[in-house]
Amino acid sequence: MRIMYIMLNRIYGLIGVSLLVLPQAVIADDESALLLKSRELVAEYATLLQAELQSAMASGGPVAAISVCKDQAPRIAADLSNSSGASVRRTSLQTRNANNEPDDWEFAVLGRFDALETAEYIEVAENGVTRYMKAIPIAPPCLSCHGVEIAPAIQEKLDQAYPHDRARGYELGDIRGAFSISWPADQSP
Repeated sequence: MRIMYIMLNRIYGLIGVSLLVLPQAVIADDESALLLKSRELVAEYATLLQAELQSAMASGGPVAAISVCKDQAPRIAADLSNSSGASVRRTSLQTRNANNEPDDWEFAVLGRFDALETAEYIEVAENGVTRYMKAIPIAPPCLSCHGVEIAPAIQEKLDQAYPHDRARGYELGDIRGAFSISWPADQSP
């Protein structure tokens, strides 16, 4: 199995704003193309999701933003999956939505983000499947719904929308989860 790590210092900032230009690693052209395409998909996902969240926050505050993460984020991921041919999703070690539970590979990579202070990871498996993950750090706006102290109205809405919510108690800069991209072996960008 060929593995490549892309190491970065811990990133602090907004989801869409925190996507940094990274130094190019030495990898094969087809892998490099999938790395670049994965980064583009994550940037598009983050930008679309951030725009929806900002709109909801402006019109109804954090309570309104909860429905964006619950309803719009999965739709955005599905649309990007359909248009790209990759599987596009978000996952976390502390999920709010059971549909976002990490698989074994994602679980291992999420553990590496904190342990190695890496924010990005790509791996090409022996079967030719390419998997990519990009960490999502907690930014100040995220603390309204994911922080240690959550307003009662937000807690009530979260409890209604997510009865098995484990995505609370984060502090600024913690890794909330990750964007996860999986390319089939026969896929070329």
